[in-house]
Amino acid sequence: MLTKLKRQALGITCNGKTVRSIDTVYKGDIIVLKIEDSSFLEPNPVLNVPIAFENDNLVIFDKSGGIPVHPSIKHQGDTLGNFFSALYPKMTFRPVNRLDKDTSGLVVVAKNAFSANLLQSSCEKTYFAAVHGVTDEYGTINAPIARERESIIVRCVREDGQHSITHYRRIAHNEKYSLLEIRLETGRTHQIRVHFSHIGHPLAGDDLYGGTREDISRQALHCGVMTFAEPLTDKIITVKSGLPDDIKNLMNGEL
Repeated sequence: MLTKLKRQALGITCNGKTVRSIDTVYKGDIIVLKIEDSSFLEPNPVLNVPIAFENDNLVIFDKSGGIPVHPSIKHQGDTLGNFFSALYPKMTFRPVNRLDKDTSGLVVVAKNAFSANLLQSSCEKTYFAAVHGVTDEYGTINAPIARERESIIVRCVREDGQHSITHYRRIAHNEKYSLLEIRLETGRTHQIRVHFSHIGHPLAGDDLYGGTREDISRQALHCGVMTFAEPLTDKIITVKSGLPDDIKNLMNGEL
């Protein structure tokens, strides 16, 4: 980013005049970095995704199930990225975490490249999932995840896969489902879905990995807590999102 700023007109200024990165500055000087974005998505203001937190460096959306984060062949114009572009027409869409289309909850989007880089290493996420059956009260799943050889989407547990660790705690259960609090030590594609299917407790609604849609029309997975260091101040901030009704309803009043 610094190299780019040095090469563009008025990239780094002190009191309105161009300066070099090695020039001395003094107390009271106003330093401005001119960060210009490119590669904008088509804006779509209709989606109306709630904002859970926002400041000058980032915005956290509380996404419902059914909204993709990124545009794809099947989804052009109806994604979180398109809604972001409607709110911030001069900013590049830089999601720090990516949720599956049918996974609900918090998505962090950096407003500039500098914040995106710092947030990648500081964000800690807590997920909540309803899975089939009654799990142990606590547990850790350590099983390598690889791409299913016949698919570009489906993942599986396989010895030659990437190192993958999931920690969980059971919050509530009934005769049919367990509600879990989940923290990831690694971040593989579909990690939560694959790991709980692997131990015989697939997510409710996740018919791709062995769950059924008898009581919910999507995988019962929600990113409910986000803790991170604010990029410029290093202040620790925690943002929460309540459990959606469709997941609550699976617990039949046990919460």
